[in-house]
Amino acid sequence: MLTSKQRARLRALANPLETIMQVGKSGVTPELAASVGDALTARELIKLRALETCPTSPRETAQQLAQAAGAEVVQVIGTRFVLYRANPEKPVIRLD
Repeated sequence: MLTSKQRARLRALANPLETIMQVGKSGVTPELAASVGDALTARELIKLRALETCPTSPRETAQQLAQAAGAEVVQVIGTRFVLYRANPEKPVIRLD
């Protein structure tokens, strides 16, 4: 679990990030979850977007993807959301 201070730091780091994936009418699929997991391994912090055709709300979509990828939801604003998962082998972000 992230502390509120760590979450605030991650929100600040995510602010300038571009959206790298979109969730569409298929919703959260195993393939999408695998892609999110790979992206989190490489970057630790990613921004995604739930399209209007997505069968679940952006918050539900973020929670489903976070659970599938072993990550945490940092922020959900409108249709965009941010996920974080630390990479213990090669950390990119330090939350000391």
